[in-house]
Amino acid sequence: MKLKVVVRFVFTITIFATAIFAGEKLWDRHMNSPWTRDGKVRAEVVNVAADVSGIVVQVMVKDNQLVHKGDPLFTIDRERYALALSQANARLAASKAQMVMKEQEAERRARVDAAVVSTENRENARSQADAAEATYQEAVVAVDTARLNLKRTEVRAPVDGYIANLNVHKGDFASAGVAKVAVIDKNSFWVYGYFEESKLRLLHLGDPVEIRLLGNAPVLKGHIESLAKGISDHDNPTGRELLSDVNPIFNWVRLAQRVPVRIKIDDVPENVQLVAGTTCTVIARPSSPDHSGSIEKRQQG
Repeated sequence: MKLKVVVRFVFTITIFATAIFAGEKLWDRHMNSPWTRDGKVRAEVVNVAADVSGIVVQVMVKDNQLVHKGDPLFTIDRERYALALSQANARLAASKAQMVMKEQEAERRARVDAAVVSTENRENARSQADAAEATYQEAVVAVDTARLNLKRTEVRAPVDGYIANLNVHKGDFASAGVAKVAVIDKNSFWVYGYFEESKLRLLHLGDPVEIRLLGNAPVLKGHIESLAKGISDHDNPTGRELLSDVNPIFNWVRLAQRVPVRIKIDDVPENVQLVAGTTCTVIARPSSPDHSGSIEKRQQG
C-alpha cells in the first residue's frame, strides 16, 4: 500500500514537471523566438502609362502573361502622329530653304564694297541669317519630337514581369501619363515579415531566414535586409486644430505592435511560383547568441 502511494506521488510529480517543462518551452518558442506567421510576399509593381494620348487600336498581351523588357503591350492610333511628323518635316524643309537664302544674302552683302552697302545693312543681313539658322534648328527639334511621339504610340514593357489585372481594351482612350497596365517585376520579389516589437532585439542584419509558404512548397532561404523605422500611431491622430487628439480610453490588454522587417529572398527554385500578396511564415536564425547588437545599432554603425 505504501509503495502504491509512492508510485502515485512520483508519477504525479513527473507529469507536473513535464507539463511545466513543456509549457516553458512552448512559451519560449512563441514569445521569445524570432519567428512570425504574419509574413507577406511582395513585389515591385510598375504602372505603365502611355507617353502620348490617343485611341488604343491593338492590345498584344493577355492577363497574367509573362512579358520581357521591350515587348509591345498595346498600340495607340498612329495616324495623327504620322501626320504631325509629315508637317514637321515640311516646316523643316521650308526653314532650311529660308536659312540658305538668308545666309547667301549675308555673304553677298559682306563681299560688296562699303561704299555700296552700309554697315547697318550688312549687320542686318547677318542677324537675319542667324535668326533663320535658329528657326531651322527649332524645326529640327520639332521633327525629332514628332518622330519620338510616333515611336511612343507603341507602349512596351519596361521590365521582365507579369501582366496584372489587365483592364485596357481596343477602342479605349489612353491619356498621356495615366497608367493603363500593371506589370509585376518578376525579379523583384521579397518578403515582409511583421514581427512583434518584443522580438526585434533578437533580429540582426544579415541573419539567415527560412520562408515557409502556405501549402507544400519547399522552404525558401533568405536573409534580413532592413527594418522599418516607423509605423502609424492610431492612438494619436491630429485634431481639427492640428493638435494631438489623444484617446482618453486606455486598454489594459495591450497587444505588441508589429513592425515590418524586409527579407531578401536568396534563391527561388524553378518549381516555386511566387505570388505577391500571399502569406508565409518567417523564421529567423540569429547568427549570434549576443542579441545586444540589434538591427538599429548595426545600421548606425
